Amino acid sequence: MRIATWNINSVRAHLDRTLAYLAAHEVDVLALQETKVKDAVFPVAPFEAAGYRVARHGIDQWNGVALASRVGLAEVRTHFPAQPPFAKGGAAPALEARAISAVCGGVTVWSLYVPHGRASADPHMAYKLAFLKALAHDADRWIGRDPSAQFAFVGDFNVAPLDSDVWDPAVFEGKTHTSAGERAAFGELARVGMREVTREHIPEAGAYTFWDYQQLRFPRNEGMRIDFAYCSPALADRVTGVRIVREERKGRGASDHVPVELDLA
Repeated sequence: MRIATWNINSVRAHLDRTLAYLAAHEVDVLALQETKVKDAVFPVAPFEAAGYRVARHGIDQWNGVALASRVGLAEVRTHFPAQPPFAKGGAAPALEARAISAVCGGVTVWSLYVPHGRASADPHMAYKLAFLKALAHDADRWIGRDPSAQFAFVGDFNVAPLDSDVWDPAVFEGKTHTSAGERAAFGELARVGMREVTREHIPEAGAYTFWDYQQLRFPRNEGMRIDFAYCSPALADRVTGVRIVREERKGRGASDHVPVELDLA
């Protein structure tokens, strides 16, 4: 089975490219982030025509996550149990559209869009750290309850865990994505027993998954590695290969992220 994750940066804007990718890469389950569309107008029909069932979670034109699967789609959940809410503009705290899961081919796949953080003193940074902490809390509980559990957290984590995950660490000094707090929160998942399998299979420096649209970042290869796959121990043992599909950043109509693929025995 092949599972892929992709921050698509608007599923409607990049629909043709997404469908072409699915056809060319024989993907069984695609986890999408930043779909940027309400559930009612998500383009379900083209995915179904291609042989995929779709589960989506979108509240407005921001955030949004989805799963497209051709190997089953059951037990859909639109948040993880400990997921923290966030208050916008003085409104009451509410859960954002940042997580969705389903059982696909016997594996519980979570598509996750971790908060950006914005700046070190911004309330969004506290929200980001709480989000990652809550995710680790639930993973710890699930592994403890069933060490053979098959589940994966895949998506845009908005953290570059190592200095080699950004083109120039000095550029990020004092900014988001590389701070000690963010890296520690990301590492909590490993502490509770999850395994980040993309690093296991692609340890090389410069294996980027994101290049900003501005300042010719992609032609200069000034990228970041922020899209990952944390697997439960039992599932991690089944991963036979990982691929970062760099060519999907090329050409017109590309997302600023590229797909990351996992192959399972």
